Amino acid sequence: MGFFLIVTQGIGTCNYAHGTSSDHQQPESALLPVRSGLPLFNDDMEFDSLILALQRNLRYLRKVSSTTSFQYGPDSVSCSQVQETQETFLRLIAGGTNTTLLNHIITEKFRIYRAAGTRKDSRVLFTGYYEPLLEARKQADGSFKYPIYKKPDDMVTLNLSNFDKRLPSKRLVGMVRNGKILPYYTRSQIDGGKVLENRGLEIAWLDNPVDIAILQIQGSGRLRFKDDSIISLNYEASNGHPYQSIGSYMLRQGYLDRRSLSLGHIKRFLLTNTDLTTEILHQNPAYVFFKVSNEGPLGNINVPLTYGRSVALDDTLFPKGALGYISCKKPQIDRNGKISRWVSFSRFVLNQDTGSDIRGAGRADLFWGSGDDAEVAAGNFKHHGSLYVLVKK
Repeated sequence: MGFFLIVTQGIGTCNYAHGTSSDHQQPESALLPVRSGLPLFNDDMEFDSLILALQRNLRYLRKVSSTTSFQYGPDSVSCSQVQETQETFLRLIAGGTNTTLLNHIITEKFRIYRAAGTRKDSRVLFTGYYEPLLEARKQADGSFKYPIYKKPDDMVTLNLSNFDKRLPSKRLVGMVRNGKILPYYTRSQIDGGKVLENRGLEIAWLDNPVDIAILQIQGSGRLRFKDDSIISLNYEASNGHPYQSIGSYMLRQGYLDRRSLSLGHIKRFLLTNTDLTTEILHQNPAYVFFKVSNEGPLGNINVPLTYGRSVALDDTLFPKGALGYISCKKPQIDRNGKISRWVSFSRFVLNQDTGSDIRGAGRADLFWGSGDDAEVAAGNFKHHGSLYVLVKK
């Protein structure tokens, strides 16, 4: 789901850049068939995690009608073919194949597509997200007074193409007031104006609004209460307002410079300069609502995410549940929780999530799991790389 330090220039964040209007905005052009010059498919992780991710992914595919089609660039691929692709791949890696044989089989039996990237340079910007673990209270008190809300019952979602096929397939979120559909409340109205208070929507309370903002952008997390009980939260809905970068705003105001634009620096600034917290957070009108889940974190295909294997892509451009392959650079974290260096890596992944800031054919978000190391890795992962998608011939 990504983080919220997006700026319109630069190489990315904890997520400094995202897709723009110059990106490929149609699914037919988001993936390009690769005829020659295939990458060497080599995976830097143990296949146990890929097997788990594939098994979870197949849970989703088996619930989809076999006649449903997914758009793989210019090609329409049936769900049954996608399912066969991943069952075949699962058998292949479970059998303990070596890299040479794996590459031979992929070349012979699979069609390969490359993500078009941005029109500017045809590259994909990779950023990261993780699952926060936050202290919370079941009832508000003097310190824990910032609510996490579930989805309000007066929110409605519209798809323009349902009214006229000539209109784009664009989702709008709003509310009905006096017979009119109006935009739903903004962040400043919800947090500042407290328009959702006393409606029984509070799931829990945190002791600062910064952690709530981070939780909303990550899209999932865990809450630990005073009695040591823990619950999982997953994304349920958003208010439909476009995401606005607080990172860009902080740069323009001179609160931070580009060298200090990372998750850790942003968080420390907001928690230290509490007189500016509201001003900065309210620059982003987008707001996320949660639901309590028995398992998680869940992606947009409603299966648990797998550390290092789940990616979030633009779900209007890329096929949900697709088997992919990425190559990029990753951080190595030392015993002190600091990044010691960056190294090249590549691995197979599954498209199991999306995010409000993950837009265009040149954006991808990698799930780094949970814990302190995951926060550091996700908060600093900001490199261009390549993304491929595979489907059985």
